[in-house]
Amino acid sequence: MLTNKQYELLLLIETRIREAGIPPSFEEMKEALGLKSKSGIHRLISGLEERGFIRRLPHRARALEILKMPQNFDRAKAGYFDTPSPDAAASGARPSAAPSGMANVVKGEFGAKPTPAHTHDKATELPFLGRIAAGTPIEAISDPTSFVEVPPSMLGGGDHFCLEVDGDSMIEAGIFDGDTVIIQKTERSENGTIVVALVDNEEATLKYIHKKGDKVALKPANQAYETRIFGPDRVQVQGRLVGLVRKY
Repeated sequence: MLTNKQYELLLLIETRIREAGIPPSFEEMKEALGLKSKSGIHRLISGLEERGFIRRLPHRARALEILKMPQNFDRAKAGYFDTPSPDAAASGARPSAAPSGMANVVKGEFGAKPTPAHTHDKATELPFLGRIAAGTPIEAISDPTSFVEVPPSMLGGGDHFCLEVDGDSMIEAGIFDGDTVIIQKTERSENGTIVVALVDNEEATLKYIHKKGDKVALKPANQAYETRIFGPDRVQVQGRLVGLVRKY
């Protein structure tokens, strides 16, 4: 059985995917369900996954697939969230059901190209450089310890490498402790992207980056952690996040 909040969240996700093709944001989920923090949303999502109603797809950060709806679910009577998302309303799009045979899949938003559900492409081996802190920064990593095979369709141009996430400061971005992140090597970044940042030439961390004036902010995606501010000479971008691999 589902709790009332779990049912409301499942209905919200199903409605938004059906109408707009994308799920609501964590902030929209929080506001719609009247919760005070996004951590409550993560607990509800975990509960729905444990009960077999949804699953988070491996190889795609923040990707959700609805596996089933409750037996007593009646879309015609489920009007609680039956309103278009902000994006759909702005575009004037009308709600429409997903075509028969299509899965309700939400792709990640990290800039990685969508990965086909079935691919015959030969896997690409990327150097695995160990663990990267998604909490307090840890010692920088430079030498490969092993290699990770990933589908070529997950990669863009340039060189890439993999790191294992250590910590929970990026959970609201769908990045969890133990995940393997795929990083595209670059020294450039746009505000709001998730990057591997080297601090003081000795500590590396995975965070959102924001630059303003002569300050660089490394921002977590977890309200339990604080944003850290540095001078521009103290932070060096080593790469940006383009994909994620999760083992179950």
